[in-house]
Amino acid sequence: MMNRTIAALILLAAIVFAQTSIGFGQEKPQRRLEIKALTEEGRGEYSEESRTFVATNGIMVVYGDLVLTADRARGNMTTGEIVAEGHVRLQRDQLVWVGENIRYNFLTLQMESEQFRTGYPPVFAGGERVGTPEGDRGVVATNYSAKDTLRILTNQVYTGRNAFVTTDDIANPGSRVRASAIKVVPGKWIEARNAVLYLGKVPVFYFPYYKQRLDGQGNRFNFVPGFRSSYGPFLLSSYTWVMDEHLDGVLRADYREKRGGAGGLDLNGHLGRWGEATFKGYYLYDEDPTRDNAGYDIPNNRYRFDFGYSSNPYTNLYVKSRVRYASDPRVLENFFEGEYRRNPQPNTFVEVNQLWDNFSLDVFSQVQVNDYLETQERLPDVRLSGYRQPVLNSPVYYETVSSLGYYQRNYAISNDIPQGQDYAAPRADTFHQFTLPQTFMGWLNVIPRAGGRLSYYGEATGAGGTNEATGRAVFNTGVEFTFKASQLWPGATNRLFDINGVRHIIEPSLNYVYVPSPSAAPSELPQFDYELPALRLLPIDYPDYNSLDSIDSQNVIRLGLRNRLQTKRAGKVENFFYWDVYTDWRLDPQSGQTTFSDLFGDLLIRPRSWMVLESLMRYDTEDGKVNVAYQNFTFRPNNVWSWGLGHLYSRDQPGTSTTSLGEGENALTSLFFLRLNENWGFRMAHQYDIKEHWLQQQAYSIYRDLRSWTAALTLRYEDNRTSPNDLTVAFTFSIKAAPKYGIGGDAVHTAGLIGY
Repeated sequence: MMNRTIAALILLAAIVFAQTSIGFGQEKPQRRLEIKALTEEGRGEYSEESRTFVATNGIMVVYGDLVLTADRARGNMTTGEIVAEGHVRLQRDQLVWVGENIRYNFLTLQMESEQFRTGYPPVFAGGERVGTPEGDRGVVATNYSAKDTLRILTNQVYTGRNAFVTTDDIANPGSRVRASAIKVVPGKWIEARNAVLYLGKVPVFYFPYYKQRLDGQGNRFNFVPGFRSSYGPFLLSSYTWVMDEHLDGVLRADYREKRGGAGGLDLNGHLGRWGEATFKGYYLYDEDPTRDNAGYDIPNNRYRFDFGYSSNPYTNLYVKSRVRYASDPRVLENFFEGEYRRNPQPNTFVEVNQLWDNFSLDVFSQVQVNDYLETQERLPDVRLSGYRQPVLNSPVYYETVSSLGYYQRNYAISNDIPQGQDYAAPRADTFHQFTLPQTFMGWLNVIPRAGGRLSYYGEATGAGGTNEATGRAVFNTGVEFTFKASQLWPGATNRLFDINGVRHIIEPSLNYVYVPSPSAAPSELPQFDYELPALRLLPIDYPDYNSLDSIDSQNVIRLGLRNRLQTKRAGKVENFFYWDVYTDWRLDPQSGQTTFSDLFGDLLIRPRSWMVLESLMRYDTEDGKVNVAYQNFTFRPNNVWSWGLGHLYSRDQPGTSTTSLGEGENALTSLFFLRLNENWGFRMAHQYDIKEHWLQQQAYSIYRDLRSWTAALTLRYEDNRTSPNDLTVAFTFSIKAAPKYGIGGDAVHTAGLIGY
């Protein structure tokens, strides 16, 4: 009986609504109102004459993206009004409203309730009443108190009073913001006025205006108290705020007992199709600028500014810009350690790039903003690139890169002493190359190529300019051979190493490059784009080799062999063994070069998904010695503990060559994490210099889960040898709804646990 009654009710509701929906032009005709029973005892009655229904003992109402469940409900199909009672839950626009009694109109989206809770993780709100009088569109009716009413301004915006906002998803939140008035914009944010932050029952801060985005990113405080040898006791504090969807930022106020007060402002502009803009400003009057800055002339007034912009205003048009200025060469290292470790020599540039199917135009400008950093100024560098593309309908392919610009090499100035003599010159360069890709026997790929470039350098000016106006011609040719072979063993299994079938892929390669002596040697040209030290072999073919001013004769074969062993784990194909080996055979070595370059090897072994060994090796085949070795072993068997162990070795390579690695090192790193229980965790990190028998750095952190917050107490000690040792103790905390770092972020950016 129940099933037939409910079925008839659903059918009649759908028919009646299909007729009435014509009268409401703002609603989509394809939407249907569905009423379902949630229990075996569910009952429903529908009156065709009055076009009303009554349902009891557990019901669900579905209309478009609206889902309402309750113990009982009654509704009017003509007016669209539904009155639900008992454990009412209403979900719409990613928001969930909960109350014991809710009156809702699925046509006008009006809602009333005596008590309510609403939210979308990780942001929640609650209050005493949600509602609006019939027909109201922003005017509070006299039969409701302005203190208690939550009314609908439009069909997408709600306002309310005597309510709270929290990110703590429990009945009695540990922290909340209570407000005299709030506004809820479904899917976007919650606004509050005359708001007070409560920790438990204690008021701690007043906000005339408070805004919280529903994704958890919004208004919040962050404090990092601690002690550091170079600071003394310190407190780093910030307030993250959101004005609207176009502007948000961070206000900073810091105090370091030995260095004084400091402050800053970060702004983030969200400009829609015109992109994203950021600004960071920070200033302090350093009361002890010479501390830890031996050898540098550091002023008391210290500051940094950082402006960034990126946009994609039109299809395939990209604009990027970054301007970074600091008062002295040590301000980032002293006060923004995390940023300094990621990029110790920030540059300033503006770049505009337009892409087409086969071409791209790039305009790049770079200037020296900080005179203590050596900079290759480009004023500007205009580059037109033609990607490899067929010539008409022939099998021949063509590619090109042409550039034009004015360049200036500005050396760094340290303590008012230039570290070199600046020079500048214009340069024009054009490169063109033809290739003929072929496949033989269905498996051997052969790509012969021939190309050439013409360059013109204007007369070099400046104290270091010694070059006359010069032209250069370069011819290049070569051929590349590659193929791939594989073998499958589907029956190969091993429980210990989680092997479920094996596939072996082998990829040998041979790349021959011949470049006769250019018409002008590198020593005859101003050096703007030159070879830099690198841990890997530089490209040998063009246009990938882009050290334009270092181009010299070449007669070399690059030999490579890549092996991959794969298996299926957790339904996915995974490499459990990867080894890439390559070297250069120099048929005509240049001065200072050996016949064979170092033998390079990239190795990855994954015995289990949670156990990984990564290795990079450079072996000197002439001397029979290892030049560079890097290994990293990671264990992550479960969510209780993990351990990463790394080793870096490089041999001393003194010399004036631009590719010399300089003084070598031999160091061990260790990172261990242990989850003690649901609430406590422990982390320790060490860095040890084997060569000098020197424990350079050790750090220990204790983590505590505070339900809606996480906290960490960190102790770090650095033995600096040539400068005073540094001891740091800091306490950091992060709200779970808007964590300071993503998963594992504190391991990558360890300086964040002690401040910036």
